Amino acid sequence: MQDYYRYSTVGEKMKCAVIITLLAFAELSVYGQKFGPLCGGVNRIRGCDSQGCGNFGAKRGCRTHKGVDIICDIGKTVTAPFDVELKGQALPYSSGKQAINNGIRLEGQGLCFKLFYIKPDKFRGTVKKGQKIGTMLDIKSVYPGITPHVHVQMCDQSDPTKYI
Repeated sequence: MQDYYRYSTVGEKMKCAVIITLLAFAELSVYGQKFGPLCGGVNRIRGCDSQGCGNFGAKRGCRTHKGVDIICDIGKTVTAPFDVELKGQALPYSSGKQAINNGIRLEGQGLCFKLFYIKPDKFRGTVKKGQKIGTMLDIKSVYPGITPHVHVQMCDQSDPTKYI
């Protein structure tokens, strides 16, 4: 924006203003995508509890949290945050924790992400924004004292916070 004031003629200022506007719209199209509600109401990131914190990068012993945890009551319907393509099952654990070892990989709006700790209704097909994807599992049965949540993780393991 500082460059805008460097130009002396009206034509140069208009040209600069148009370029700035186009860049702003281009940035919105890439970074402006926001998730609709996953679990009814507003997507709220889990704070800290006896099992740790729900923000991206939170410490998990010798590793870091690779996603964001969205608060969701056990048994609640989990819905599509926007129109998505279901791309198959995604498991948070390589083995064990069978009560909650379930999830799904989704793509839509130029994003690829996974939702963990849900029981998907199906693993393939398309789902419209707001339609049911699955049901929140009983995460407290494995992690007593934890705030129930859906774990959102980008396929490339980047920070999903800007989309929440």
